[in-house]
Amino acid sequence: MAILGQIRSKPWLLMGVIAIALLAFLVNPDSIDKVFGKNPDVLGKVNGEKITREEYNDQLFILQQQADQQGQPKNGLEEQAWQLLVQSKLIKQQFEKMGFEMTDDYFWNQIQYDQMFAQNQQFFDEKGNFKTQELKKQIDEMKNTSPEGYNQWLKTRKSIEYRLMARQVFANVSTGITTGKKEAEELMRQRDQLADIDYVKIDYAAYLQKTKINVSTQDLADYIKQHPVMFKSEASRNLGVVYFPSQPSAADEAAVQKEITKIFSGGTDASGGTENFQNTTNDSMFVMANSDMPFTDKYLKPNQLPQTIQGQISTAAIGQIFGPYKEQNFYVISKLLGKKTSDSTLSRHILIAYKGSPAGQGVTRSKEDAKKLADSIGAIVKANPAKFTEFLKFSNDPSSAAQGGSLGWTTPETPFVPEFLHYLANNPKGATGVVETQFGYHIINIEDKKPGAMGYKVANIVKAIKPSDATEAEVDKKARRFIQQVQGKSFNDFVNIAKKDKYQFSNPKTAGRFDGQIQGLGTDKDAEILAWAFDKKRSKGDTEFFTVDGTGDKIVVYLNGKQEKGLADPESVRDQIEIIVKNKLAAKQISDKITAAKATGLDQIATLFATTKQSAQVNLLNPSVGGAMEPKVAGAAFGVATSKLSNPIEGGTGVYVLVKKSETTNKQPGDIKQLTESITQRNAGMFGQAWLKSLQDNSDIQDYRIEIWNKLGTQQQ
Repeated sequence: MAILGQIRSKPWLLMGVIAIALLAFLVNPDSIDKVFGKNPDVLGKVNGEKITREEYNDQLFILQQQADQQGQPKNGLEEQAWQLLVQSKLIKQQFEKMGFEMTDDYFWNQIQYDQMFAQNQQFFDEKGNFKTQELKKQIDEMKNTSPEGYNQWLKTRKSIEYRLMARQVFANVSTGITTGKKEAEELMRQRDQLADIDYVKIDYAAYLQKTKINVSTQDLADYIKQHPVMFKSEASRNLGVVYFPSQPSAADEAAVQKEITKIFSGGTDASGGTENFQNTTNDSMFVMANSDMPFTDKYLKPNQLPQTIQGQISTAAIGQIFGPYKEQNFYVISKLLGKKTSDSTLSRHILIAYKGSPAGQGVTRSKEDAKKLADSIGAIVKANPAKFTEFLKFSNDPSSAAQGGSLGWTTPETPFVPEFLHYLANNPKGATGVVETQFGYHIINIEDKKPGAMGYKVANIVKAIKPSDATEAEVDKKARRFIQQVQGKSFNDFVNIAKKDKYQFSNPKTAGRFDGQIQGLGTDKDAEILAWAFDKKRSKGDTEFFTVDGTGDKIVVYLNGKQEKGLADPESVRDQIEIIVKNKLAAKQISDKITAAKATGLDQIATLFATTKQSAQVNLLNPSVGGAMEPKVAGAAFGVATSKLSNPIEGGTGVYVLVKKSETTNKQPGDIKQLTESITQRNAGMFGQAWLKSLQDNSDIQDYRIEIWNKLGTQQQ
């Protein structure tokens, strides 16, 4: 209202608003970015092509769905979604450069080759033909009956399109992978040519045991500058993390054990101490009133029951009670309520849908007419099951109708609607009946039944062993005292105080903004901690206190370093490259000592470093020397003149000096054609990922996510 008031009182302001609105319509969107900052709905660009927020959210949604179906965590998939989108854009660009176009016809002609469908036989008929029209019809029905499901299909279709484009692109490019005759001839020469050498090896590990070499930050930086491609780095943060788990104390566990024992054999407070798990007459209600987990009114397989009772359940009597026993972080009492075999059922059905039902696309009959038709067909089939197939023409389930109405073998775990499963479970082989579900009226005929595994219905009283309020308060006090101790202190102080008090410390050195989870932590607070660490207001040395929702766990975080996009910060990769750099420094010292000694023979060098002279036979294709792969040594063996002492060679495991005694050729079996085919096959297998990485390394990829997230705040991600 205040803004409206300003506009009314100041007409010039209204003109300004209109001018900005017109500008938004008239100027190039990229110009708007320059005037007003990054467009919050464009998260990045790949060679100038936009990655929108909607695309990103759709890709993330699909990954989260897949994770959920596979029982994997749904968080921490943000960076994977981004990388998939970037690669998809690159593939699409290559697809279009080759002159292809993702038309609707192309999509439906190629969909049968996609991984989602190619291995699923239900999408192919008995002749192996893909059921394109049937799938299209199901999608059209979904469009009219389930907007949410149809919207999900559109997101899935986009992923399928990218995979189909990738398939076409890789197929086209990989046809050009060949091996030239000269390349094969050179590889055969390298394979067959042998050099006999004497050598002295000064092993890095042995040398460093006697000689202390410190690797400075500058040493690391120099190595990184020499190998810039290997150390391209996205923005990251070096974090110090101290985790204070809110774990139940021995007193907390004893209290839970006492409580569940009272429920088991004493008497609940609600019953005035008269009703317990042993004497209750209503197990399901008793569980609902006294357990931390709900009652399960299902027959379960033994491996679905608590592990403690799995081996005892088969011989237990109905009504037998187990416990109290401890299962992970719970105390449990279990009572066997029933046991029965879980039958597998072979059934078929005819679905009579009506106008307005989920399966009623194009159907005009009313619900009353559908019931009359179903009852009529049901009566005829019940009297003469052989007539079942005569009525398949009325079925509104074309998928099963094409299979004679068959639904195959099902079990109680099959994801059918409850009414359908109830009929199958409670009727014998040969039975026919009419069952109403949300889809319409089903004429069900049970063709066969066979007993399955024994199932058990068990009532479980479960009490979680949780930290008490007093325990949580103590953890909170400890964590707050720690953050007060470290505020304004150096990172070394942070580490030393944490280790002195034996707190759980970790140091993720390259935490990415969209990693989702922090190495060594893995809590629901990880994403919030990353957002805090990447806030542009953060400075090295900042600390923050976090509480994990639902657990009472506390986390204290220290920002130890900020790595912006570019070459990696030397200290952030010290763990990865320190030994490599230390070996290189050792190699220089060793080489300098050999040069200074003006050694003229291997024996002199062996004496200088208290080692021994050895012999080996090497070739270039398999450059193994004394059990270590040393291509530089093999190369030197064929590069030095016979009987001449080589210069020091900086190998992977040590510094070598060698004398070549002789060269021989040992012709191995296999002709050039076989070798050419073998090399081509190997290169083809390695090509895809290498080509895609090269494509990504040489593309203009702009990532605006951190900038946009900082402007909008984490609540708008």
